[in-house]
Amino acid sequence: MNFVSELRRHLYILALFAKNSVISQMEYRFNFITGIFVEAAFLMAKLLYAVVVYKTNVRINGLSPDTILMFMGTHLWLTGIYMGLFFNNFLRLSDHVRTGSLDLMMVKPISLQFLVSLRYIEVGMPIPNMIAGTVMIAIGWSAAGIPLTLLHVAGFIIFLLTATVLTYCIMIIPSLLSFWFVNTSAASEISYSVWDSNNMPASMYNKWIQRIGTFVVPVFLITNFAPMFVLGKLSAAEWAWGALAPVVCFLLVRFLWKRALGVYSSSNL
Repeated sequence: MNFVSELRRHLYILALFAKNSVISQMEYRFNFITGIFVEAAFLMAKLLYAVVVYKTNVRINGLSPDTILMFMGTHLWLTGIYMGLFFNNFLRLSDHVRTGSLDLMMVKPISLQFLVSLRYIEVGMPIPNMIAGTVMIAIGWSAAGIPLTLLHVAGFIIFLLTATVLTYCIMIIPSLLSFWFVNTSAASEISYSVWDSNNMPASMYNKWIQRIGTFVVPVFLITNFAPMFVLGKLSAAEWAWGALAPVVCFLLVRFLWKRALGVYSSSNL
């Protein structure tokens, strides 16, 4: 019962975070609209990949351009989630550590990790990515002739949720390194490069890269597992790992978070 009440409390606080973020961003509407257009311009560059896939009629491990479009759309959708929920918060976490403003947040009667992870929610920038991602998934889904059943839709959504957890776990690590290192920009750049390289089916890489990206640093689960589920290409082992990986990664991030607070100069832990 305590878990349920705490969950409701945190969801209520998350809704307040979203409301306050919208109010704050609407105070500067020109910046809000400009941000959408800037992100749309970046999106146009990303869509060139789709043009190349169709122009060359490339096939990856038997996947047609239509089904590849589903992988690309899933990547855009998760990019929107990352930009909306986590990107600004992870950047601010490094600043909080460097400036000592984390001290003020530690006294709040709420989970510190929850607070620094979801305090600022970006509303405008995710819109182009999520719209384009939805359209690409829908086009690929229809063109591939995949039945629109409750099982397919539910499974796809569940894998999107697990992908969101994995996105959080993988992309927060460079920010956590700021507890130990003054400059973590190199680690951030590496994580962004890995993220951008994940917009295609993992089967385009060699076996060792596939294994590392699936079982060591499970970044391929983010973009690949939802489309692979509806295409019926997930093995029993991948099913099991798809369910287990988010839990393992979150527990690992939780452990790193506690260790990070332990070395924070103003922490009493």
